[in-house]
Amino acid sequence: MGDFKFFLTGCLFLCGLFNYSYAISPVFEDNDSISFFELDDIDAHRDFVATKQFIDSIDIYSNPACELYNYSWTSERLNPYRIKIDSLPDSVFIDCTDFVYPLQSNRITSNFGMRRYRYHYGIDLGVKVGDTIRATFGGKVRIVDYERKGYGHYVVIRHNNGLETVYAHLSEVLVDINQTVTAGDIIALGGNTGHSTGPHLHYEIRFLGNAFNPTKLIDFGTKHLRKKEYYITRKDTYSHSQELKALAQARYHKVKPGDNLSKIARRYGVTVKQLCRLNKISTNTILRVGRKIRYR
Repeated sequence: MGDFKFFLTGCLFLCGLFNYSYAISPVFEDNDSISFFELDDIDAHRDFVATKQFIDSIDIYSNPACELYNYSWTSERLNPYRIKIDSLPDSVFIDCTDFVYPLQSNRITSNFGMRRYRYHYGIDLGVKVGDTIRATFGGKVRIVDYERKGYGHYVVIRHNNGLETVYAHLSEVLVDINQTVTAGDIIALGGNTGHSTGPHLHYEIRFLGNAFNPTKLIDFGTKHLRKKEYYITRKDTYSHSQELKALAQARYHKVKPGDNLSKIARRYGVTVKQLCRLNKISTNTILRVGRKIRYR
């Protein structure tokens, strides 16, 4: 068994050397057990983050879509993979046949996309506090955490089909990290925790860390899938990538006493018309002190 461990460890290490997304490096402890550390930042090739679960050489295969995610499994961060959209594999088949709609409500309170100064990476669905929340597909719970100024109580599940789903602003979580769930299992109760202005479920679908519009996959009006066999493509699934690139290049001016659109436009070498278009305002809009005005 010891020889098999060393053989398997060596294979995984060699595979990691040739993978551009992230790598796995074996570290031998004093007790001859093996733990794995994953490369968290593929751009800088540094900042190794230990996996949360101490595993032996065979347990790693129990994680959903382990090959697709290059055997990476951590509960420390929502997106530890850091794979840019342009680097995603194209035309990836996703089996959605075990789909279960995650909650009773289909009332959309906020869509996927731009929100003034930031991007909303999910879709918000109206709920009552205590409403049942279910797993969309079968898989394994990767994260159970709380963010006071963000998601509140939230759960992340990696699914057997390669997708990951996020369920946020929950009042109570009913599953544990590393728990295996099947599609339709009750995982939490709806709530209003974290940065939230009212009870709702913030719901995300991600692939290799990159969120895409859930309406690409789910018809929220009927609560059914649009397609039981879905192909992820950069052109269609991630059609919003240009918006994200533009957002990354955006620059803002914080309004000070005495500022007006003309003054701001002159300062940054743009026109008032451009400022109005970028900020979706009119020339008569009152600029309150402290407001951010996008100029690029």
